[in-house]
Amino acid sequence: MFENLKDVNERLRAMEVKLADPDLLADMDRWRAVNRDYVALKPIAETYNKYEEALTKVREDEEMLEVAEDPEMVDMLQMDKEENQALSDKLEEELKILLIPKDPNDYKNVIVEIRAGAGGDEAGLFAGDLYRMYHMYADKQGYATEEIDAQSQGIGGIREATFMMKGEGAYSNMKYESGVHRVQRVPETESQGRIQTSTATVAVLPEAEEVDVEIDPNDIRVDVYRSTGHGGQCVNTTDSAVRLTHEPTGIVVTCQDEKSQIKNKAKAMQVLRARLYEMKLEEQQKELSEDRKSQVGTGDRSERIRTYNFQQGRVTDHRINRTIYQLQDFLDGDIEEMIHALQMEDQIKKLDVMTKQNASQD
Repeated sequence: MFENLKDVNERLRAMEVKLADPDLLADMDRWRAVNRDYVALKPIAETYNKYEEALTKVREDEEMLEVAEDPEMVDMLQMDKEENQALSDKLEEELKILLIPKDPNDYKNVIVEIRAGAGGDEAGLFAGDLYRMYHMYADKQGYATEEIDAQSQGIGGIREATFMMKGEGAYSNMKYESGVHRVQRVPETESQGRIQTSTATVAVLPEAEEVDVEIDPNDIRVDVYRSTGHGGQCVNTTDSAVRLTHEPTGIVVTCQDEKSQIKNKAKAMQVLRARLYEMKLEEQQKELSEDRKSQVGTGDRSERIRTYNFQQGRVTDHRINRTIYQLQDFLDGDIEEMIHALQMEDQIKKLDVMTKQNASQD
């Protein structure tokens, strides 16, 4: 088992030498790519070394048991062998999880889109709650946020909002948030105390680079108009807001967060590129049906993934049937426990598929 890891230490040392190469240091994009591979390989190498050491101790104990005659020595060797065998079994399972193919987008920044769904003004208020929740989560994780577009709705809620979350591993943590979020509570506008169910939709897109998606400038229609909402005196007097329409797909992106038309166009292009990249990934996943079955949820924004129940003070994720009863803390950005549970379930599902595939090949 793990024959392909026998040279893992040599590969790790080769990467260390490469990372110190002045020629590579002069090209930071290439250096970051090699460093990502190094960071991913290092825990595999460390776990493999511990695994091999435990197996070696098991073999040594077995050899000594064959010649041992003293009863106390036999008991001691047997106990040591069992401990090392248990350790090797544990490390074997850890290695299997570490060897699950990584999502190449995991290290990327993300673009988060939140839209009010069914429920009128209450849906807009809930969309605002989610917007605040993700910003507070980003602060706790040390991620930077950058606003792209926001459109208000009703009594302080938002119709839709788009922002970027920047930080190593942002997509690996946020990708499970895509889908329909449902809230059950008594709205502020409800005078008779009746519980209302409303929804908001979240889409999490990995930031796409130009090498990921090629866009023909001739396929884009650019419209400019006057911004609305917050932004100072010049908001309604200059055509700074930008609307991009990708004519082959019909995708429309707007941005009015910046006072500069050039900056708004650059941000809108980031979102357009991310949406086209998402379409490309969905097409690939449809072809890899087994991989899609192994996912915790499909990432489809029409899939209901979570319910926030204010009466019972709980939030329940329907994909893994997990409930957390600290609802207010959750809405204050303490969502890491749920994200970790989703990541673990995702790994278990993918490991099960990988194990079945290996068994069918044997």
